[in-house]
Amino acid sequence: MITFQNVTKTYNHGTVALDKVGFKIQPNEFVSLVGRSGAGKSTIIKLLTGEEKPTKGQIFFGSYEVNKLKPSELPEFRRHIGVIFQDFRLLPKKTAFENVAFALEVEGRPQRDINELVPQVLDMVGLKDKAQNFPAELSGGEKQRVAIARAMINQPDVLVADEPTGNLDPFNTWEVIKLLKKINELGSVVILATHDKEIVNALGERVITLEKGEVIKDEAHGRFIID
Repeated sequence: MITFQNVTKTYNHGTVALDKVGFKIQPNEFVSLVGRSGAGKSTIIKLLTGEEKPTKGQIFFGSYEVNKLKPSELPEFRRHIGVIFQDFRLLPKKTAFENVAFALEVEGRPQRDINELVPQVLDMVGLKDKAQNFPAELSGGEKQRVAIARAMINQPDVLVADEPTGNLDPFNTWEVIKLLKKINELGSVVILATHDKEIVNALGERVITLEKGEVIKDEAHGRFIID
């Protein structure tokens, strides 16, 4: 489903963010990307979503060759990917319902679809009763669950979570991880970029370990090996 083929990314000042990286991710996989800060995790995510282009190599996502997509083709492509960030990125003047609905509105979906789908997704993440709350009225864990609902609303093939628990306490961390597992079980690929050794080891899923822009380990049932 996703293939990185001999991918190198060098930034203008000469910094090599990725060096000849290659891996494949199959449908329904749950993959953790691990590595120290600067190892290349965020660069992989930016390349996968088309935010950046590789200096060398090819990136395939289903029938798309991502590195060859024109700017005008990116919005349609990105509907296949939901992204969750560490800092939530919610719109402060919109309620939880409106934040999730916004992802459908930008696609031009009719109001009847929005009214039907948004409550379903908020219910799935356990926030049906918080639909009319603004971000300032929500806890960190609740904000992240709104962000997950927003990322899921278009039923993406792939959900990318970039350090989604970095700002959360242990209880909310595990609530978010359970939710990601549930989404994976429903059929979406989940790619989790994380520094959290405890999460990675508890998951027992595939682990791709990066160091200085290179893949140093790729295990089907991996563990967090960085000191």
